[in-house]
Amino acid sequence: MTVTDDHASTEPGQAAVPPPGCPMHQVMQYPFGEPVATELHAKYAEVREEQALTRVDMSYGGEAWLATRHADIKTVLADPRFSRAATVGKDVPRVRKAFEEQNIVSMDDPEHARLRKLVAKAFTVRRVEQIRPRAQEIADELLDKLLASPDNTGDLAAQYAWMLPITVICEMLDVPLEDHYKFRGWIDTWLTIGDEHTLEEMNEARFEKLPEYMSALLAERRAAPGDDLLSALVAARDEEDRLSEEELITMSIALLATGHHTTANQLANHLYILLSRREEWERLVAEPELLPTAIEELLRVTPLSPYSENTRIAVEDIEVGGQLVKAGEAVMVFPAVANRDPRVFERPEELDLTRAHNPHIAFGHGIHHCLGAPLARLELQVALGTLLRRLPTLELAVPAEEVPWKRDHVVRGVAGLPVRW
Repeated sequence: MTVTDDHASTEPGQAAVPPPGCPMHQVMQYPFGEPVATELHAKYAEVREEQALTRVDMSYGGEAWLATRHADIKTVLADPRFSRAATVGKDVPRVRKAFEEQNIVSMDDPEHARLRKLVAKAFTVRRVEQIRPRAQEIADELLDKLLASPDNTGDLAAQYAWMLPITVICEMLDVPLEDHYKFRGWIDTWLTIGDEHTLEEMNEARFEKLPEYMSALLAERRAAPGDDLLSALVAARDEEDRLSEEELITMSIALLATGHHTTANQLANHLYILLSRREEWERLVAEPELLPTAIEELLRVTPLSPYSENTRIAVEDIEVGGQLVKAGEAVMVFPAVANRDPRVFERPEELDLTRAHNPHIAFGHGIHHCLGAPLARLELQVALGTLLRRLPTLELAVPAEEVPWKRDHVVRGVAGLPVRW
């Protein structure tokens, strides 16, 4: 599909005309089906073996190419001829009802590099490692509260997996932890696909509630700067003129949202996988030295999103996997599918906590490789390691198939994780 400035959203399921010069591929309706726990729909493996790129009709915006092979997805993620900025405010092929908005994730270089450089130093491996003692204190405090349950049961997602990343990012930004109920609600509304919330509700959360909240915090930093990441961004805006006021607000919101949202969901999902495969949990209890490779394997097999997200537009003709993608056409990628490509991984559908060769792209690839990957890894290590050490008898309190999952959300995650010990 060629990008236009038309803001009238295509209705779900509306047929699209193949772009000029497009081979008459079979066009498949996308998404392929509703997600089930952390599994991938069988159709992904099928189309990955059939052809490099698959023509799909997206829920909104018409047709796109879907890349499913590891090498091809890395190409799309890294090649500057595939643009994220070209999707902003446009009715491009996508799963979500809302249009893409301007933020660091939707920028191309050099604008992306300029903003990323402002916060990159806070997320280096060395700087993040300095957070480990405090992260450990937070994990132990949360676990102490959980263990205070009189009947030895609790919700491991709500009481532990969610709260650890939220507490860490709130302290890094100096955001009041008691506000997490407010901003979590706005972020959850903003990051919905659009079935449970109206477009008006999604836009209100993203463009009114969150900016108003963040603007108030930034005003406090201007009045009384501190040794936190928001204060550093304010200084970059006011003293060095390295970003605009709008960029300051947008970047701050992105740090707050991405600084906890993805890790919180993935931690709970990893716990679900381990506890639903009891032998894997018990193996880690007996062999805690496997934790680093186990975390990488859990990242590989756990889809972060239920569907392909973050549309990219070809800005010139380019060949991917032998298929010509013409300028203006959209390409969708789903790293979770690449992470199960048998061309790269032996026994890709098998969970192997000892897997040594593991070039997964769970944190993305190219210029948008997750800035917070070192922090996410640290939080996963601390959170899982603490549970394995202090609560080895942990188990699901309900059958695995009865664990509730979030619906209508761009990040895959359990809605609760009932456990006992």
